[in-house]
Amino acid sequence: MKQSPEILRFRIEGMFCGACSARSQRALNKMDIVDSASVSLADGTAQIRPAEGVLGPDGDGLDGFIQTVCERVGKLGFTASYLPPDTDEHDLWEQEQARTAADLSTRRRRLVTEFAFALPLIVVAMGAHWGMPLPGWLDAHESPLAFALFQLMLTIPIVWSGRDFYKNGIPLLLRGAPNMDSLVSMGTGAALLYSLWSTFEIAAASTPEAVHAGVMGLYYESAGMLIALISLGKYLESLSRTRTSEAIRGLMELTPESVERVLENGETRETAVKSVLPGDRLLIKPGSRIPVDGVVFEGQSALDMSSLTGESIPVDVKEGDEVSAGTLNVSGSFVMEARRVGADTALARIIHLVREAQGSKAPIASLADGISLYFVPAVILLATAAALGWLWLGGLPFGEALRVFVAVLVVACPCALGLATPMSIMVATGRGAQLGVLMKNGTALEAAGHVDTVVFDKTGTLTEGQPRLVSLHAEADESEALRLAASLETVSEHPLAHAVLEAARERGLSVSAVEDFRAVSGQGVMGTAEGKLLLLGNESLLKEHSVTLTSDQKSRIEALADDGQTPLLLAADGAFLAMFGVADTIREETPLAIAELRAMGCRVMMLSGDNERTARAVARRAGIDEVIAGVRPDGKEAVIARLQSEGRRVAMVGDGINDAPALARADAGMAMGSGIDVAMEAGDVVLLRGLPGVKTALSLGRATLANIRLSLFWAFAYNVLLVPVAAGLLLLFGGPAMSPMLAGAAMSLSSVSVVTNALRLRKFKG
Repeated sequence: MKQSPEILRFRIEGMFCGACSARSQRALNKMDIVDSASVSLADGTAQIRPAEGVLGPDGDGLDGFIQTVCERVGKLGFTASYLPPDTDEHDLWEQEQARTAADLSTRRRRLVTEFAFALPLIVVAMGAHWGMPLPGWLDAHESPLAFALFQLMLTIPIVWSGRDFYKNGIPLLLRGAPNMDSLVSMGTGAALLYSLWSTFEIAAASTPEAVHAGVMGLYYESAGMLIALISLGKYLESLSRTRTSEAIRGLMELTPESVERVLENGETRETAVKSVLPGDRLLIKPGSRIPVDGVVFEGQSALDMSSLTGESIPVDVKEGDEVSAGTLNVSGSFVMEARRVGADTALARIIHLVREAQGSKAPIASLADGISLYFVPAVILLATAAALGWLWLGGLPFGEALRVFVAVLVVACPCALGLATPMSIMVATGRGAQLGVLMKNGTALEAAGHVDTVVFDKTGTLTEGQPRLVSLHAEADESEALRLAASLETVSEHPLAHAVLEAARERGLSVSAVEDFRAVSGQGVMGTAEGKLLLLGNESLLKEHSVTLTSDQKSRIEALADDGQTPLLLAADGAFLAMFGVADTIREETPLAIAELRAMGCRVMMLSGDNERTARAVARRAGIDEVIAGVRPDGKEAVIARLQSEGRRVAMVGDGINDAPALARADAGMAMGSGIDVAMEAGDVVLLRGLPGVKTALSLGRATLANIRLSLFWAFAYNVLLVPVAAGLLLLFGGPAMSPMLAGAAMSLSSVSVVTNALRLRKFKG
């Protein structure tokens, strides 16, 4: 039975600039069956959330929805294909790599062709102006027709090599949805047509004046060099964009291609990891990666789990322990049984999450998207107005006015605007994954960059989440007291009981059988062992059974509580024996993580369901001053809402279980993740490596916003500065007009500079 995914992913091919992605996104969002859609130019994908009720819970209507979306995208001149959620990420990656390699190979081959003809073309056209000697038959004065025809012959291979500009741009122009290719095809096409007309004029000329006019109307070199330069820019842009997916590549390489499968007769056979099924037994040798998720079936070893959890110390595993794909076996060989394979492994889910984030958009992108949507038609109008103005009002010759037209069309291509935000998000989310911070989408990344207040849950977030015995005060033998307490707790399921039992196991103490065990709600437990009536609980339990405490013992109880420890009192046959202090110890990295956030200027708070005394003791050790104790899960959400109403940008850090309402309410919900289970639905950010990831997430968000702003600034500044120059601003002051070739080079450089700026985030350290 099909499942109905919340968000559907589509690949969209044929988009070449910000206008393409903005138009696609707008068209999809106008569909009644779509709740929201986000189209990314950077990775050529669309993420679409179907409208409520369009898809049934069992996937009813999914096929029709996919077909309708693909048809709508097809009408825009692009091609859409559905990417199922269970698509094998490795297969998808290999397909993309093959497609990218083929695209780069094609671009490189065409680039060689274009420059092989463009360089001699520019020499022939401009040689006389540069003082270069040319053969008489190529001299514009001696052989004007040969001069024109030879340029035409050199231009034809360039135009054929750059035919995609026309194949893509002209149909979209005729549909009323022009893009970057439309601008290039219009500009170079106009120069070509005028040059052809001038060539005919030369051939038909009967006077030297007519011949001279025809020669002055030749702009083959402008058209040919423009195509070559823009193609060079597109190639460099594509080459740079391949480097944005290094994080995905690194994650992919964590899975081996083959593994040794253990047969029923005990022999092993090398098998492709793609062929492994749940239940298969696999031999894992030292130095090899775990191929799938499963459990140790036979043997023991130590695993380096740093690739998933950031834990640098190898973790010992034995029979029955879980192992995860992507981790490294560093010691002995063992046999594992596969449980989750393919798209179901934790590593595959991490890769899928990163890919979705890379294809998402941040709210900051809306400005550039809106401008890109209307920018191309505005450029066409501006170019036409500038050319006609100089022709009719400025008195320029038609050829010079045409150069203005071409220069404006080319210099104003909105590629840089369309790439500024998605490229930064793509690189940042990939870098975040390498640093153990999974951003679920661009919105989460931007929200993290604005956070000024960080609120922490206590248990399982600032603390280990596992109570431990941290102090023991006995009237006589400590080991004997601990042994009796452990005997009583063997029957209990309370979390505090596990702390006492674990301490007894660590000391190698044996326990005795317990009879007449009884749990007293809110007080503790009691029972008979070795003929003694044992009581273990709080002061109220002992008082009820006439066990008297001295003033020193009562003071010690208060001291334990002030230190964040839960006192457990042990009595036997009415006599006080010992006092145990049980606490959920704070994580080793907690104080440093809190100090780093304070250094960033963040306000730090802690929420806890514990009593005030215990909560403040933990907060004091963590370095947190603001504490709100005795808060239920729904109360945590109310605290977040109150902070937001004060104008604070709030990040909530929790374990993703009882903190779900607060995580969902926060501007940036950060869920603690183990790396083995990253399906934290409530949080926007998953911290695979624990608390240090909070600072990494906030710093990465700030760095990304700064990177996006810089890219947008240069993209806007580029157009603000160069479009007027291309339109002839300098001509008003007696200066030169911008050469279309210079315009083409500048346009290509702007796109490459935006991609290069985004790539700086690959060096982000956290």
